[in-house]
Formats: sequence, structure tokens, C-alpha cells
Amino acid sequence: MLRLRPYKACDAEKIVSWITDEEMFYKWSADRYQGYPITKEDINNFYNENAYKDDFYEMTAFNETGIVGHFIMRFIDQEKKILRFGFVIVDNTKQGKGYGKEMLTLAIQYAFHILKVDKITIGVFDNNKPAYYCYKSVGFKEIEPRQVETYTILGEEWKCIELELGRD
Repeated sequence: MLRLRPYKACDAEKIVSWITDEEMFYKWSADRYQGYPITKEDINNFYNENAYKDDFYEMTAFNETGIVGHFIMRFIDQEKKILRFGFVIVDNTKQGKGYGKEMLTLAIQYAFHILKVDKITIGVFDNNKPAYYCYKSVGFKEIEPRQVETYTILGEEWKCIELELGRD
């Protein structure tokens, strides 16, 4: 059975071990970190910058075998009614086994029932089909953003697809 808990600094070592190549790194982090390879110190320093904010939550998914996933949640509005998921990752040896779906289902329940948000948003690159279909499987719907975000990564243009999930 999968459960969620707040992220601990010791989780970073395991998380960086799941990021096995540069393409995976950018699909996970976009341009939020300096570059590949990422270190546990990079993750912890980034999270420490946000540690005392009341709108940023780092979470870890775990079961009896240890940690299996990680993501963040951050409020993107003053009223704290819209929450954005990001840095979603599952242990690369466990991908395709339903852990991502289970982790996101728990996160969605937490967001709607504990944090009392009205809407959750998430972005995914158009070349990350497994993540896209995982997000769709838990109820996220693709939306037309006001402006399409495009990133130049590894010499290619990557389009960010926006998805959202309402309380209904």
C-alpha cells in the first residue's frame, strides 16, 4: 500500500538515482535546475530556498520497500484555491506498474480534502507520453493555455501541455 509523507533531505539521494540520463532530467525538471547531472545537494538547496513558505510542499511516496515516488505541490494563487503539481517522478525500476497513478491519486485526495483546493494544474512535455497518459488516467484534462510554453532543450523545441483537474 502506497502512502505519502513530507519529503526528507535523505530522500534526495534516492531521487537522483532515478534520473539516469539528461533527457529524463529535463522531462522531470524543465529548466528549474542548473543542469545535468543533478546532485542530492541541488535538490535540497532548491527545497531549502522554499522551506519556510506556506505555499510549497515537497512530498514523498513510499511503501514497505522504501520510497517509490516524489512530487511537489505549490499554490499558484493568493487565495490558495489553485494548486500546481510538479517534479513528479517514480522510481525508474518501478515505472509502468501503477505507482505513479496511485501516488497522484493520493496527492489529489490530499489536495481536495485536506488543502481544500478548487483546482489542480500540472504541465507535461509533449514528448513525455507515459507521464501524459498517467495524468489523464487520474482525471486531468488537457486545457488550452493562454500562451503555449515552449522550451529549447537538448537542441529541440519541447512544448508544454497544460492539464487541470477540478474539484467536481
